[in-house]
Amino acid sequence: MDTLSHKEADKGAIVSIMAYIFLSSMKIIISYITLSSALRADGLNNLTDIGASLAILIGLKISRKPRDPDHPYGHSRAEQIASLVASFIMATVGLEVVISAIQSFFNPKHAAPNVLAAWVALFSAVVMYFVYLYTKKIAARTKSKSLEAAAKDNLSDALVSIGTVVGIVGSQFQMPILDPIAALIVGLIICKTAWEIFVEASHMLTDGIDPDKMEEYADAIEHIGGVENIVDIRARMYGNQTYVDITIEVDARMDVGESHYITDNIEAMLRKKFGIYHAHIHVEPMEKEPIMT
Repeated sequence: MDTLSHKEADKGAIVSIMAYIFLSSMKIIISYITLSSALRADGLNNLTDIGASLAILIGLKISRKPRDPDHPYGHSRAEQIASLVASFIMATVGLEVVISAIQSFFNPKHAAPNVLAAWVALFSAVVMYFVYLYTKKIAARTKSKSLEAAAKDNLSDALVSIGTVVGIVGSQFQMPILDPIAALIVGLIICKTAWEIFVEASHMLTDGIDPDKMEEYADAIEHIGGVENIVDIRARMYGNQTYVDITIEVDARMDVGESHYITDNIEAMLRKKFGIYHAHIHVEPMEKEPIMT
């Protein structure tokens, strides 16, 4: 990312943090006034999202540090570590909310929450949906995986608040049991989102790559003039950057200059077609059988 993209990514994380501070404070305070366990669960979710968004902001700042002797590939993976931390925070709260909701089934409240709680939850859903659209747009422009995780969290929060509205409104019709049911759904959604973020971040940290992308890379390389065969191709992600290691075979009769020209063409194609700026290409000679006369 360039300097402008860095500032834009930081701004996306900061907007999420400010939204979560405002909404979590409002929900938790009003949940005690309105006696809504679902709104409280929603507020606790937003409270932990502050920590998750802070982790992402810190990860973004660390990831842009230049390479050094201890980190020859740079610090880009700080983004994935930040996403991993965010997933742990979300999972912890999700489990707490689920446990609290289950306990509410055995110790039900006979009074339905005040309808004010529903209006607060609805307002929150609208706010978080617009924050989601904003964060998603920035994540797409900057190709930031940690901001992608933040956007997923924003969307899940909007859905969680909608579920909270349903539970609270339902409890107004002499069905207070719907409130802890909504809280349970909230907790499960939090856990599900945490798991999805964890899987993606851990996959990238362990050098996982989409097999379909590998096939696309290989197919494009095979169409470069002079490439006789692809012996091996590997790829891994460092933040939003893809690193590719390729071994190709070329005609054994080629000199060093000719084979180097082929590797230049491969690198140019990878940059233009896939946005890959880090490619290590090893060339091996391919012996062709002589033509029998």
